[in-house]
Amino acid sequence: MARLNLLEETRYEKLPVTVYPNQQVASLAVARRIADLILSKQAAGEKAVLGLATGVTPIGVYAELVRLHKEEGLSFSNVITFNLDEYYPMKAKAAQSYVTFMNENLFNHVDIDPAAVHIPDGTLAKEDVAAFCLEYEKKISSLGGLDLQILGIGRTGHIGFNEPGSAPNSGTRLVTLDDLTRNDASRDFGGKQNVPTKAITMGIGTIFKAREIILMACSGKKAPIIKKAVEGEISGDVPATYLQLSDHVEFVLDEAASSSLTRFDTPWLVKDCVWENTLKKKAVIWLAHTVNKPILKLTEEDYNNHGMAQLAVEQGPVYNINIDIFNQVQHTITGWPGGKPNADDSQRPERALPARKRSVIFSPHPDDDVISMGGTFIRLVDQGHDVHVAYQTSGNTAVWDDDVLRFVEFAIDFNESIGEDNNKLKTIYEDMRDFFPQKQPNQIDTKEIRDVKGFIRKTEAISGARYAGLKDDHIHFMALPFYETGKIKKNSVGEEDILLTIELLQKVKPQQIFAAGDFADPNGTHLVCFNIILAALRRLRETEDWVKDCWLWMYRGAWLEFETYEIEMAVPLSPEEVVRKRNAIFKHQSQKDRPVFPGDDAREFWVRAEDRTRDTANNYDKLGLAEYEAMEAFVRYKF
Repeated sequence: MARLNLLEETRYEKLPVTVYPNQQVASLAVARRIADLILSKQAAGEKAVLGLATGVTPIGVYAELVRLHKEEGLSFSNVITFNLDEYYPMKAKAAQSYVTFMNENLFNHVDIDPAAVHIPDGTLAKEDVAAFCLEYEKKISSLGGLDLQILGIGRTGHIGFNEPGSAPNSGTRLVTLDDLTRNDASRDFGGKQNVPTKAITMGIGTIFKAREIILMACSGKKAPIIKKAVEGEISGDVPATYLQLSDHVEFVLDEAASSSLTRFDTPWLVKDCVWENTLKKKAVIWLAHTVNKPILKLTEEDYNNHGMAQLAVEQGPVYNINIDIFNQVQHTITGWPGGKPNADDSQRPERALPARKRSVIFSPHPDDDVISMGGTFIRLVDQGHDVHVAYQTSGNTAVWDDDVLRFVEFAIDFNESIGEDNNKLKTIYEDMRDFFPQKQPNQIDTKEIRDVKGFIRKTEAISGARYAGLKDDHIHFMALPFYETGKIKKNSVGEEDILLTIELLQKVKPQQIFAAGDFADPNGTHLVCFNIILAALRRLRETEDWVKDCWLWMYRGAWLEFETYEIEMAVPLSPEEVVRKRNAIFKHQSQKDRPVFPGDDAREFWVRAEDRTRDTANNYDKLGLAEYEAMEAFVRYKF
């Protein structure tokens, strides 16, 4: 019976999928399978031929393989590897090369024979690439093919660098990279303009010949393309769909990457559900959007025709369900994000008392506060709350080099106007002028340049916070050490990061904390900063009573809003408040027009913010609730 139930749940899925709780557990499972293959081949006196992938996803797998080698004696002496791809052109020792990636994450730490390692050669003359690709195929074939191929997946649906349009029988070859793929790689190269336009990749046909194929995907950013690859029709527009034709493939996902699959996203379409409140709320809101009706106009026929008959039978009549969910959504709306004084707060998202709350807004970058919740920020100040803002990082990697020269030139002119000696500053300025033309992609700036970039962002943040109504002693710059590497790649979180956060929290003792819960941030900084706050609060909860009465609200940034059913507090903004928020964002002039790391969305941050909050308000309107100009949304984190 269990087998039949699973088949029913996964009936939309056209290939095997295994879901693990998180990336770490998934990585350990895949590493164990690779290790078992190596050991079984060793016992038989044979070589293990592995196809390997690069990117963020397999790093945990390689880390575990290194641990197994160092701590449990797993030998790679019988292993032969073939990597999927390499940028072209690309020097082997370049920081962005896959040779460097594989050496740093695996090969330098195990006993593999260097002659057994094969990676496409990004240094070849163009006329030699075709012959190299043919030889690459012959080497794989001469060894009897790949025993196991590890794959990732790009947001275009590419496997290897087989972009949309690739043929299912394609072999190793030189390809042109999709624009979205180059966007996704831009941070590694210090800007999209530095990302190669081409790559050498194993073909889909080559991959297909592997005796076992494991495609790994982690994080919610991969969820939409995973749904297409697993449940969509086979199409050259999504090359990963060709894997549906294989009898030897398995997708290994974490829960976030699997979240858009039907059995997790809309489970009522494939099975009977336990209708706890969150799922019921999600389903009713989904139904309203699907049939394009306000919640209170949904009918029993709508429920029955869209997989929700079980809910109607168990908890109906449906009008009662509609009223319940409508009221729940309505109760998330409040113009009092700090709580409404002298009011019944039993149906409100925030407590009425204390009437004047101490609030801390944590901002991972120096502009996240106003971009993400600028309207609520201003509202809290206007309503008399004791608001502090804490900028967790300097954001000094996201300033254009020519802005540095402009500000130093200003300083030189100012010093001259007041008769100050400029000799040292002029020397530093000339050093900067010499450095920038020679600067390589992602090269670390000099300390003086990093300092100036940090000062630029600091003064902008101060200006924005002052505009929101804060006094200077309520504006805090944390400069968390994990961020201050001068590189795109940051250090791991250390004890000092947590202690600095504890120190700030002990100073303010807030009843309210707002923190960035925008884990779709392509830079990863938001998640790191959020985890630091959690670590600090967990320690404080053990010793300080005030923490138990402190509520933590998560906001989202410029990338992705909470789903409507997730929202627990929605703060409506008037047209005038939208303009005030926009003006606060405009104080961040270094991020205006064209930020250094814009992602794949060409809109300016203020436009993204306004579009996002307008869409949130429109979603509420479509559900039959009051119509507002914009809404900022929050979800409370429960310890």
